[in-house]
Amino acid sequence: MGLSNGAVEETMMTDFLRKSGGVAVIDGGLATELERHGADLNDPLWSAKCLLTSSNLVRQVHLDYLEAGADIIITASYQATIQGFKAKGFSEEESEAMLKKSVDIAREAREVYYERCHESSTDYTDDGKILKHRPILVAGSVGSYGAYLADGSEYSGDYGDKMNIEFLKNFHRRRVQVLVESGADLIAFETVPNKLEAQAYAELLEEGINIPAWFSFNSKDGVNVVSGDSLIECARIADSCQKVVAVGINCTPPRFISGLIQSIKKVTTKPVLIYPNSGETYDAEIKQWVKNTGVPDVDFVSYVNKWCEIGASLVGGCCRTTPNTIRAICRTLPSRA
Repeated sequence: MGLSNGAVEETMMTDFLRKSGGVAVIDGGLATELERHGADLNDPLWSAKCLLTSSNLVRQVHLDYLEAGADIIITASYQATIQGFKAKGFSEEESEAMLKKSVDIAREAREVYYERCHESSTDYTDDGKILKHRPILVAGSVGSYGAYLADGSEYSGDYGDKMNIEFLKNFHRRRVQVLVESGADLIAFETVPNKLEAQAYAELLEEGINIPAWFSFNSKDGVNVVSGDSLIECARIADSCQKVVAVGINCTPPRFISGLIQSIKKVTTKPVLIYPNSGETYDAEIKQWVKNTGVPDVDFVSYVNKWCEIGASLVGGCCRTTPNTIRAICRTLPSRA
């Protein structure tokens, strides 16, 4: 008797985590690095703008994270929506091609990285690069409807009283299909701000999506998701969906993570993933991070082993974290030391 669909996906993630030494490392902030390299992301498309203007730079940032030790790289599609591209004057076909490009660039970065590993005589270079051949996954990023609105509602989860599941499913459906068709290894539903959108994603995954997914929520109080909905109820939705192979938290201050992991563990046995931001505060009015409100890498990394001890199996960084953060995470994990 063969494995059910859900069992196949769970086996894939279990096997991946085993080959990663028990804890897999997710990459860090993409937009943070693009801006550091000079990209202007003041645009409703945010990091997805670079799919139009700077694909080589996106590829380089993916490579930087792989060379820092990341096992999972997340595509530059967080704010890339068909609706968003069409608002910029692109056709449906061109918009889908841009989404596909986000996956192509990440897959190309993985191939270049594997070539560098093959050519290198050592796993660890003198300048701190990790050139070790290992399983690497490309996660197709899907940001929330609020991220498309680019008005900060991804950090409030407030879509108004008239919002419903069917609208959200229709909004996300083709985008998810394109990411799957383009060869992503899994779908990363990121910064999920409310229970309604989690339910919409879960129902979409039952529509014949043939790769696994993770659900990653965000919190600003350490108890609920940003809309005020119960994190435990949101995690239950993820747990009930066979296609979901990991559940967790992203773009949330590090100080809240331990308690959130414990909450999630109450309702699921699926792997828990966490990739917090630096702890800095985002000002949605001026669309900027407030300086000097976060924690330095050394403090961020000091949390990592505790997070793993209480149940995290996938660890990385979100906004305002860098390849140096990821490199430091890899160095602190006992399985990587």
